[in-house]
Amino acid sequence: MPAEEELRSRGLRVTRPRLAVLDVLGQGGHLGVDEIARQVRSRIDSVSTQAVYDVLNVFAEAGLARRIEPAGGAARYERRTGDNHHHVVCRDCGVVGDVDCAVGAAPCLEPTADHGFVIDEAEVTFWGLCPDCQASAAR
Repeated sequence: MPAEEELRSRGLRVTRPRLAVLDVLGQGGHLGVDEIARQVRSRIDSVSTQAVYDVLNVFAEAGLARRIEPAGGAARYERRTGDNHHHVVCRDCGVVGDVDCAVGAAPCLEPTADHGFVIDEAEVTFWGLCPDCQASAAR
């Protein structure tokens, strides 16, 4: 679906900053606001960092983007939404990767105690060292 239609289907106005942010997120990855703003500025002449934050908040609420906040790190945004996937984060360099949810019986959705909640999503972060940092540590 074209970006303009996708925004309208979520009840959002089509603006140049929204289209640019959607395009940046569509390239993939787990990007921080500063990187998103830098890439948006390469597409349109002028946009404030606050405007990028505003667009990202609207997108997260509308289900067009997902905000993740690895402990000790800045918030990052990604376009992959609605599938309850998880993340792996490098303790050294901070690179983030996607990890699909467990297949079959998903233990990530069956807590030992639900405290009366109806659970519909789980957010799991795996921590370790990425291949590049492992190689660097071995040298």
